[in-house]
Amino acid sequence: MKTIREFAGAKAEGRKIVVATAYDAWSARLLADSSVDCLLVGDSVMMTLYGERDTLGATTEIMATHTRIVARHAPEKLVVADLPFLAVRKGAAHALDCAAALLRAGAHAVKAEGVRGHAEVLHHLVESGIPVMGHLGLTPQSVHALGGYRVQAREPAEAAQLRADAAALETAGCFSMVFECVPAALAKSVTASLKIPTIGIGAGTDCDGQVLVLHDLLGFNPDFKPKFARRFVDTAALMKTGVTAYADAVRAGTFPADEESFR
Repeated sequence: MKTIREFAGAKAEGRKIVVATAYDAWSARLLADSSVDCLLVGDSVMMTLYGERDTLGATTEIMATHTRIVARHAPEKLVVADLPFLAVRKGAAHALDCAAALLRAGAHAVKAEGVRGHAEVLHHLVESGIPVMGHLGLTPQSVHALGGYRVQAREPAEAAQLRADAAALETAGCFSMVFECVPAALAKSVTASLKIPTIGIGAGTDCDGQVLVLHDLLGFNPDFKPKFARRFVDTAALMKTGVTAYADAVRAGTFPADEESFR
């Protein structure tokens, strides 16, 4: 998948859209040769690479740096970059500057959390030629206001608000939206009501696509396994096995061997 137009085509044809996060050269190169459709340079980089407790420390400069690396090493993939905390809350001009920096770094689109209070800003970005992906449900940049990382829109009033917010994102011109940690039945219903595709993470199988953090799906952190993620391979165990074998070989004097030495 190389353009945002293919998102709409996938929904129309009933093809699931596969999205995974990428933050650096090795992950971009790995995913460049994969069947994943779209790479998300998420502000989750603050947690996965920098070890922070939340995503709030991401800045436009940090996001642009990681976007540039990913775009360089996965040039054939569609790249979406997260707008950082409060980028869309400081007015259209500020949001435009942030989004422009990410597109100049190599992103094809940006992702913005929420819609209430800044729908006009999102519309301004779209009208300025910047493709925007929305994000509803659990919005990590609002983790303190939400009271933690928990499922959203379980109550009828909250479900109705999510429906309204999804319609507002579509009206603003977003080409797709993420549903994070919302009941599967609600995600299914709202997805069916929209013309643009939905990308789920903890939102059931009836969204038009799915996104996972690469570190979660590869099992890099054995102590972290959110309910919505599946560990498709235990990379932490593989790495531990490899490092142990390396250490054993060094101590046994079997590494480096003749073929790994210069004469």
